[in-house]
Amino acid sequence: MINCIRRKLAKRRIKRTFSEYGSQVTEFELPEFGKVRFSRWLNPLEGEKVITQGQVDFYQKFLRKGDFIIDIGAHIGDSTMPMALAVGKEGLSLAFDPNPYVYSILVENAALNPSLTHIVPLNMAITSHDGDFYYNSSEATFNNGGIAETKENYHGKYGLSHKVRGVNLFTFLTTTYPEELQRLKLIKVDAEGYDIEILKSILPVIQKYKPHLIFECFKQLKKQGRYDLFDLIAAQGYNLHYVEDFDVSAKMELLHREGMTHRKHFDIIAIPNNPEPK
Repeated sequence: MINCIRRKLAKRRIKRTFSEYGSQVTEFELPEFGKVRFSRWLNPLEGEKVITQGQVDFYQKFLRKGDFIIDIGAHIGDSTMPMALAVGKEGLSLAFDPNPYVYSILVENAALNPSLTHIVPLNMAITSHDGDFYYNSSEATFNNGGIAETKENYHGKYGLSHKVRGVNLFTFLTTTYPEELQRLKLIKVDAEGYDIEILKSILPVIQKYKPHLIFECFKQLKKQGRYDLFDLIAAQGYNLHYVEDFDVSAKMELLHREGMTHRKHFDIIAIPNNPEPK
């Protein structure tokens, strides 16, 4: 009991005290790829991150070598890495994250497996319009967080001393990667409840290129907001699926509108009704 209390107090102190943590490179052995190197963030509030063959196999169900994928809210790259392995070094993986502390680790991970992946890290948020935004977190070590146009916002009381850059994805892609857009097969969004705003801002991309979509139903999202999220994507010609985990063996089931309220916080994969044959 005493040790449990000490751990809780220590965690509370960490949450309230800023410290910039380093990283440590580890290796994972994957049957298809051999050794895959991955840099872990040493922030004690960071959960353990692993890279597995099962994760890559999940994405290989609808991705192939040479595809173009986008990870919005990539954090340190633990979600980007298996997707990038699925599309290979001949593919392109854009990894966006506005948090400068996780971004430094994301940069490391983008460079660790050059013979297996082609990851481009970008220290930006995806927003409805280009501009500068406040970044806040509920933790002083900035393990999590989100952007807002106002200094005081629901993401937390700990704010960066500077604003972060936000870009409209459609404008960014059409000006920076116009030729690669034809290969776009997946967009993943993890934005602490800002997902629907990002999805709205990239509707032209979704409507034209019909990539698979991965996003979350955030725990703080109210009933109508959940229905709005479902309706927005279903109206674009997608079937939505609840996914238990991003692993080939994980449970996945067709999601109906009323099912958006059956779980507090969960991930969704949206599959176009008429996807291009793999």
